Amino acid sequence: MISILAQERLLGFTLGSALTGFIVLEQRKLIHESVADRQSQSVDQSQVREGIFGKKYQMEFASVWNKAVDQTFEPAIQFLSSRKW
Repeated sequence: MISILAQERLLGFTLGSALTGFIVLEQRKLIHESVADRQSQSVDQSQVREGIFGKKYQMEFASVWNKAVDQTFEPAIQFLSSRKW
C-alpha cells in the first residue's frame, strides 16, 4: 500500500502536469492563430505604426543594458575565468 504522502505527491504531480500541458497547448494554439491571421492580412508598411519609442531610443537602451549587464557580471566572469571554467 502506498503511503498518503506519496499519494498526495503523485496527485499533485499529475494535476500540475495536466494543467501545465493544457496551458502550453492553449498558448501554442493562440500563437498559431495570430501567425495565421497576420499572414492572411497583407499589411502595408505605411499602415504599420512605430512603437512608443523610436529605433534610436531602442538602440540606446540596448547599449546601456549591455553595459550594465557587463558591469554586473564582470566579477563573476573574472572569478570563473581564474578557476579555468
